[in-house]
Amino acid sequence: MRRFTRLFTEVDRTTRTSEKTAALRRYFEEAPPEDAVWALRVLTGQKLIRAVPYPRLKAWAAEAAGLEPWLFGECYGAVGDLSETLALVLPPAEAGGDERLHEVVERRILPLAQMTEAEQKVAVGEAWRRFETAERFVFHKLISGNFRFGAAKKVVVNALALAAPGGVEPAVMQHRLGGRSIEPTAEAFAALLAGTEDDVARPYPFYLASSLESDPAALGNPGVWRAEWKWDGIRAQLIRRGGETLLWSRGDELITPAFPELRAAGDGLPPGTVVDGEVLAYENDAPLPFALLQRRLNRKRMEAMLFVDVPVVFMAYDLLEFGGEDVRGRTTDERRGLLESVLAQVDDAALRRSPRLGFGSWEELAQRRGESRERGVEGVMLKRRDSPYRAGRTRGAWWKWKVEPYTVDCVMVYAQRGSGRRSSLFTDYTFAVWDGVPGESELVPVAKAYSGLTDAEFGKVDHFIKRHTVGKKGSFRQVEPKLVFELAFEGINVSKRHKSGVALRFPRMHRWRTDKTPAEADTLESLQALLRLSLRGGAAEGGGA
Repeated sequence: MRRFTRLFTEVDRTTRTSEKTAALRRYFEEAPPEDAVWALRVLTGQKLIRAVPYPRLKAWAAEAAGLEPWLFGECYGAVGDLSETLALVLPPAEAGGDERLHEVVERRILPLAQMTEAEQKVAVGEAWRRFETAERFVFHKLISGNFRFGAAKKVVVNALALAAPGGVEPAVMQHRLGGRSIEPTAEAFAALLAGTEDDVARPYPFYLASSLESDPAALGNPGVWRAEWKWDGIRAQLIRRGGETLLWSRGDELITPAFPELRAAGDGLPPGTVVDGEVLAYENDAPLPFALLQRRLNRKRMEAMLFVDVPVVFMAYDLLEFGGEDVRGRTTDERRGLLESVLAQVDDAALRRSPRLGFGSWEELAQRRGESRERGVEGVMLKRRDSPYRAGRTRGAWWKWKVEPYTVDCVMVYAQRGSGRRSSLFTDYTFAVWDGVPGESELVPVAKAYSGLTDAEFGKVDHFIKRHTVGKKGSFRQVEPKLVFELAFEGINVSKRHKSGVALRFPRMHRWRTDKTPAEADTLESLQALLRLSLRGGAAEGGGA
């Protein structure tokens, strides 16, 4: 446990990817495999069961520390992270010694799910008496069911690739890990490093495009590029191997059960085929809003009406495996030719080919891009004709040239402390618009955002919040509605969970409008008009709400 805690601390204290990678590699090389496999699971996003609700932990910790609930709340407000607050307020540890990570998980954490509340209190109290402050902090992160680590999954995979005997390419390790949950045993970890397991259902690492922020003319001769629409769906790989058809999302989730019609279409693919593409809600030869597609995910039961109300297609745009052979090393044009030959063998309208966009100049492509909003797409994709299919976000060969986002001017009404290096600052904000006449009606929250400002701007906003708080509840602060921010977002959906009735997709702070007063912020009516336009598939490109 101390070794894992030391890793957590080392990674959290640096912003250098090379230092994070080095710390992770040391851990995987030095930790016993029965510990390393559990570390790998949680570091790559495989959550442990959240068996103990935080309100119980807060009550038990306040009791152990002799704190009144209000005082614990003040401590939480000052620290900003509940796991850290719990660790700091508890009395010093009584017992010494260390425990192995796999013992902590298998003997202390997993059994909590089968205990009564009284038994949980005893078990958690025993762990508190055993662990030092830093170990308690990590323990709380593990049992929260929402473990967050200071390194991206890609960095963890790269470090694991370096730790493998003789070292392997990161893409090879990504492929070994893709679409599977590693069994928490020393044998499974050793097999992963050695590459001795063969899983016919495993997807390939996805190739991710970089954002094109400048004039595409900087890419040179347009004749060496292919263009197609940038679809707004769920990136996925459709796999036909070993008599099975599987659909894996980019997030390494098996989503086949949610889309039985795509599995049926995939049954027609030749054996040994892997197609890269997008799952889209689709009707009348046009994509439907992404919000409709989400209705098909994470459901315990699939109602038959959903298949009628939310029809879907798989829009294929690349071929990764052909006849059981990995063809990612071939050029874009070669893979496209193979894709077309494969799809010609499938007679199913649910499996479609992403059309190419013909263009003779960058100006002509810019005109095609201008059609994106009315077509229900996010922009255009550019792919070099001679490019192989790489792994991860490798710049230079794949670019996404998206249309300008929607924008709306909002008033900040609530704030919450950030996490990690921003845990001492208020950096997570709730924004609202006017539900009626600006400056005279009620402000209705429509979005939360925590990115888009510079460190200097976050510092200034934090200074304002601490001096203009009008109410407190736990880590939240109600703030005087005086600051206006322009939010950028990718789309707008109907929401039954929010009082406003709308939800913004991927909201982030575009700029701090110091030139505007709260009375100049936008209204809910303007967002509702945009929503109606969006649902009709005719939202205008760019511009404010």
